[in-house]
Amino acid sequence: MEIFAIIGGLGLACGFVSGLIGIGGGIIMAPLLLFVPQCLGQPPLDMQTVAGLTIIQGLAACVSGAVIHRRFHVVSKELTLWMGGAIFVAALAGGAGAKFLSNHVLLLVFGGMALAASILMLRPPPDDREHPRAEDLVFSRLRAAAAAAAVGFFGGLVGQGGSFILIPLMTAFVGIPTRIAIGSNLAIILFSSAAAAAGKAATGQIAWPLTIPIMVTVIPAAALGGVASHRMPVRRLRQFLAVIIAAAAVKILLSALGK
Repeated sequence: MEIFAIIGGLGLACGFVSGLIGIGGGIIMAPLLLFVPQCLGQPPLDMQTVAGLTIIQGLAACVSGAVIHRRFHVVSKELTLWMGGAIFVAALAGGAGAKFLSNHVLLLVFGGMALAASILMLRPPPDDREHPRAEDLVFSRLRAAAAAAAVGFFGGLVGQGGSFILIPLMTAFVGIPTRIAIGSNLAIILFSSAAAAAGKAATGQIAWPLTIPIMVTVIPAAALGGVASHRMPVRRLRQFLAVIIAAAAVKILLSALGK
């Protein structure tokens, strides 16, 4: 039962962060599941189990967080469709092409992209209002699709979701207000999370009993994170996102270097 409590605690923390800054949370949940149980005297979880639990955590966080952000009118349906469709197709192409390229080099490139994205988070878009409305959003469909395709393709090449890079690209390249980028990102990655969860479930890669504490904790935690997100100044959200993305970049680069 102790492992259930540990996983539940991790679900609370990661769910809250997911709702707060609009990411699925896999980049945080996976390393925690790999190291925390073992540090607390539990048998280590294998990578297949961790991957399955991470997908369920991301799916639950996306659904719960997106619902809350939508209530604050910061989830753009049009932006979600354009970027969600582009990232899905590009990720398929990247996944298929991965066997032709060196994973070591690709991880270095992807880690570099993530590091650049963290720097981009420090540069606010031209119209970064505290309370924007998705209904009033005007954006370049070409830029939105190009940004999503780039992240999807490179993410597919290296086997990473890469959704945490989408928010900086949305704000810096497409000019989307931060709050709409956060809310819409959860809706965008909901589709890929659902597809990944379905695939893992169909092939028996999910340890269903261990998903119970995740579902019980992540759903309310992501909802609370979503509410907290709208009470936090945009500038603080951008700073927090920059730190999380930079940490993810370092993790990816260390993986590329074999450390």
